[in-house]
Amino acid sequence: MGALGSDAAIEIADVVLMTDSPMKMAEAVSIARLTRHIVWQNIFPAFTVKGIFLVFGAMGLASMWEAVFADMGTALLAVAYSTRIIGEKKRE
Repeated sequence: MGALGSDAAIEIADVVLMTDSPMKMAEAVSIARLTRHIVWQNIFPAFTVKGIFLVFGAMGLASMWEAVFADMGTALLAVAYSTRIIGEKKRE
């Protein structure tokens, strides 16, 4: 546990529990699974929009600015959608 562990063990550990409750490890695993799920939900729409604008750009139907705005739009949507982790965590 982080509160009782040595400094060297805390430094090299991937995960440190700062409380003496092992139930926090189960909570960390559930948050990690939710995070991985949301990351995949962000990747697919971003690649889809980028692919569409890549094709449109190759055909001459989209300008560079439209592609930039589409790229930034998907990035902002991904960030906004990722804030669901906070809401999901509070509901539990």
